[in-house]
Amino acid sequence: MSSVLNFLGDISWWQWILIGLVLVAIRDVFIQKKHTISHNFPIIGHLRYLMENIGPEIRQYFVANNREELPFNRIERSWIYASAKKENNYEGFGTDRDIYSHQHIFINNAMMPYKIDENHPNSIDKTFLPCAKVIGAYNQRKKPYRPASVINVSAMSFGSLSARAVESMNKGVKIAGAYHNTGEGGLSPYHSNGGDVIFHFGTGYFGVRGDDGNFSMEKLIDLVNKNPFIKAIEVKLSQGAKPGKGGVLPAAKITQEISNIRHVPLGKDVLSPPNHSAFSNVQELVDFIEDIAEKTGLPVGIKAAIGKLDQWKELAAIMQKTGKGPDFITVDGGEGGTGAAPPSFADHVSLPWVYGFSDLYKMFKERDLCERIVFIGSGKLGFPAKAAMAFAMGADCINVAREAMMSIGCIQAQVCHTNRCPSGIATQSKWLQNGIDPTLKSERLAQYFKTFRKELVEITHAAGYEHPCQFKMSDIDVNVDDQHLSKELDRTYMYHKVPVPFTSMQDLKDCLYLGGKINTKN
Repeated sequence: MSSVLNFLGDISWWQWILIGLVLVAIRDVFIQKKHTISHNFPIIGHLRYLMENIGPEIRQYFVANNREELPFNRIERSWIYASAKKENNYEGFGTDRDIYSHQHIFINNAMMPYKIDENHPNSIDKTFLPCAKVIGAYNQRKKPYRPASVINVSAMSFGSLSARAVESMNKGVKIAGAYHNTGEGGLSPYHSNGGDVIFHFGTGYFGVRGDDGNFSMEKLIDLVNKNPFIKAIEVKLSQGAKPGKGGVLPAAKITQEISNIRHVPLGKDVLSPPNHSAFSNVQELVDFIEDIAEKTGLPVGIKAAIGKLDQWKELAAIMQKTGKGPDFITVDGGEGGTGAAPPSFADHVSLPWVYGFSDLYKMFKERDLCERIVFIGSGKLGFPAKAAMAFAMGADCINVAREAMMSIGCIQAQVCHTNRCPSGIATQSKWLQNGIDPTLKSERLAQYFKTFRKELVEITHAAGYEHPCQFKMSDIDVNVDDQHLSKELDRTYMYHKVPVPFTSMQDLKDCLYLGGKINTKN
């Protein structure tokens, strides 16, 4: 034994490395059967897999230029990070964007900008920008709701996101005066930190799910009664990442807490079916919406990515005939979102936001229904210029998901579905979550929202308006092709936006803050 130990002690460090490489080579050639490259090129083949694993990071930081990355390029991410941290988010020496590229947006500024006096709400608070419409006013819901911010947090579930991420967002929207959509994972304690909440559910009915897995009205009524910060209900028909396909929460992400909130078992992947069991056709959907609104008193809306319009036309016909239907419609873009999806869905199923929204809005406009609906846009709209375009097309509010994640530290690692999110946002790993300080991150989300609203107000004033709801289709040009390099939106999408009833920002301020009563007339 001593001779063996002496022999091992005489081996130098480089000889140990050589022995290790020989053992790896033996394993590659004679033991492992999974990887042909490693078998045919022992040891060296591992470099290929290493480079494949770190390839996205290398491209993100060293290869891709400032404007070419997707889903969000470096300039877009940097603007969100700087805005959230209240740092300088300006650019010098002119734009480096190709302003002649397809779909580039131009906002037509007025000869003389809108002028505000010293008593104007935006003179006192440059970030003041509430929604011009009241959700639930037309259908006379018992508890109508006017969002105090035109930018809000989109549907992202606790379970998909970590507890600290959800807590940061809810505390952030409270500071910013915005609302927080729960996503379809149910209402968690982390949604209960003072921010307004839109309770959202999909085909899995998590949080309002009976023992049989179907929707429970009793549970929804009880939830609303116990949590008065829930201001509206949103029924998800589909989402931009994978319309027509149910969601998946991997078993690895399901903790005991998530199991209790969602009313699902531990140790199994949670699969949401593509179809609702509470309704099976458009008329039943309308009846379902009205039943929820009657029993909870809250406005009720629907969220969907847009494709075929046949059933939407049926919905519009029922609304036109009966005066019933959703109080708001959230239009999700087919560009995808926080939900993981097969590339075949994320890349090809449903229309991008501008195409889907314009088709839907035009169809509702033809039936004189736009004034009764609050339209919410969701799909990479968390930038002031894109928001101005969305308002010109008919949107009344903007929901942001990935932009909100970036404001609290997301680095676009694109591993949301693996439970290995390095920023601790899209993971249930306690270790990775520990890097999130909800007090700090909530301030950053709030600051991003405030910066967004401030710059959107400034763009609005530059165009000669007081509120972005006043934007017209003709106020925005977009590059369409080489023959007609740019066209106004009305000539591009072939409709005119319906004017939004709006008096002044002061009236909106009075409505929100004087006596707490909502003026449902505008």
